[in-house]
Amino acid sequence: MTRVEVIRQLVRSARDLGVRDCVLCPPLRFRFNHMAELPGAGGILCGDRDFFVVPDLAPVVDGHLLLVTTEHWTCSGAFPERLWRAAVRWRDHVAGVYRSAYGTEDIVVLEHGPARPQSAGSCIDHAHWHLLPGAPGVRPVVEGSGLTGTRASHEALRELIASGRSYLLVEERGEGWVYPAEELPGQFLRWAAVTATAPGGPGPLVWRWQEMFGLPDSRRRFLATLRTLLPVAEAP
Repeated sequence: MTRVEVIRQLVRSARDLGVRDCVLCPPLRFRFNHMAELPGAGGILCGDRDFFVVPDLAPVVDGHLLLVTTEHWTCSGAFPERLWRAAVRWRDHVAGVYRSAYGTEDIVVLEHGPARPQSAGSCIDHAHWHLLPGAPGVRPVVEGSGLTGTRASHEALRELIASGRSYLLVEERGEGWVYPAEELPGQFLRWAAVTATAPGGPGPLVWRWQEMFGLPDSRRRFLATLRTLLPVAEAP
């Protein structure tokens, strides 16, 4: 599907796909974009009937994207095999977009996988992968906080969710790791990403999207990401 077709699909199907109180479902989808006077559906880079790719509303770095399910799923550990394979194809496509735009095919994938609402540091219980260009070292930050992981696979994520256990998914430098986790601070992986990419200035770290969105630097990164990636982000 072309970008325009994806936008039309989302608009046409909006009434049928959503969970009413989810900010990534209709009718709340893109509400915060509009509050920050940033493109909503017009900011979609690419997608299809299963997923769409948009700049993160409060980017940690230039190029920070979200891969979001069009329908409401809680996490990728709940995906059927077909949807997991589609997500992996989109991840690989975004890696190619990063190569074209930034000269690196390295890609970071981050996900809170809640088995119960708001668990494992999740604040939005709608499946979405954070995608970042490069390899900034998020995994060492996560493991430095005391979490122990094993190699990630769809089967491993599904087994955790089926047993009622939440998880973190971290993929970096071509390797994916899953960390069983329950009680974590909200937006833990955003904190880990900011910690890994921060220049080390004297001020306190700010990582929660609610504290970042709409600020001048967040708006600049969102618009720079859109401007840089849109010409090379057409669907495969």
